[in-house]
Amino acid sequence: MSRDLSRYRRIVVKIGSALLVDAATASLRRDWLEALADDIAALKATGADVLVVSSGAIALGRGVLGLPPRPPRLEESQAAAAVGQIALAHAWSEVLGGRGLTTGQVLLTLGDTEERRHYLNARSTLATLFGFGAVPVVNENDTVATSEIRYGDNDRLAARVASMASADCLILLSDVDGLYTAPPADDPAATLIGEVTAITPEIEAMAGSAGSELSRGGMRTKIDAAKIALHAGTDMVIAGGKRLNPIRAIGEGAPCTWFLAGTNPVTARKKWISGHVDLRGSVTVDDGAVRALRSGKSLLPAGAIAVEGGFSRGDAVAILSPDGHEIGRGLIAYDADDARALLGRRSTEIEDLLGYAGRAEMIHRDDMLLHGPVGEPAAGGL
Repeated sequence: MSRDLSRYRRIVVKIGSALLVDAATASLRRDWLEALADDIAALKATGADVLVVSSGAIALGRGVLGLPPRPPRLEESQAAAAVGQIALAHAWSEVLGGRGLTTGQVLLTLGDTEERRHYLNARSTLATLFGFGAVPVVNENDTVATSEIRYGDNDRLAARVASMASADCLILLSDVDGLYTAPPADDPAATLIGEVTAITPEIEAMAGSAGSELSRGGMRTKIDAAKIALHAGTDMVIAGGKRLNPIRAIGEGAPCTWFLAGTNPVTARKKWISGHVDLRGSVTVDDGAVRALRSGKSLLPAGAIAVEGGFSRGDAVAILSPDGHEIGRGLIAYDADDARALLGRRSTEIEDLLGYAGRAEMIHRDDMLLHGPVGEPAAGGL
């Protein structure tokens, strides 16, 4: 199913070990990586932000350390990851740098996408890297993770990162072309599903088990990733990655499976704020701020006149009008004490008042849901 990738403004690309590393030599498939870098540069040329979630550290490290072909012990996997992360980061920096692109390495675990403060710090780092035009390359931090090494996968990590980054497209490059009605290795009559709009029990039943020796993922983890992506308003595609220029091939109509969210990341985030977040306090704003918010603006410190509660950065708070009526709610960018210190002050004063350069907005419009009519929010963004 052909779909124009130029419609997307922030794209996450996940690459598995089996695509990046030659199983026979445990070395990089250099020609393949160079071709993929051309694809990434082409996406960047359309104005899109691109983030890569790259497996391969343990597989590369096993080759450097000369580990036997048997499944490595946990401590061997961690040692291989420590060695392989250096090789992996160097490879990405080299191939993307050769195309004029700056690379930033970000090491995460699934826990970093679940613990609130870690999540916010990682989200802020990604936003800053995008602002500089860099390509973040994310890998699971296997040198410190334990359960992730034994049971984890980068499919679900990629989906969580896509949600964290408010990406509108997630590309999972795999050793299969997409989701089939049955595992094609077991059923020659299996057919490729071109489009999925909901993860039903029937769709889940089509998923198989883990793939090759170097790949810890399988179709089941990709379906789990699709659940995360669709909930976050992110379209996802599973496509064959063995060919050269696999991303370009998607746009040219290569076989693949699209999972369509039916909404966008900003709308999905606002829905989450509306229905699934407990309020931890409130911010009262002046009449001018009420008008600005209803026209689609963010809440700046200058428009805030009172703070109640003991909330932390990233918590949900009610937004109150001067007469105490709730006009909306949002995720606040400051702890309560810092928010109080900023009341009525200009954003240019934040660093002098707090001792650090915080976010200009007290509550960003993408992290806010207002009751009643409001101007259309900007798409995407962090």
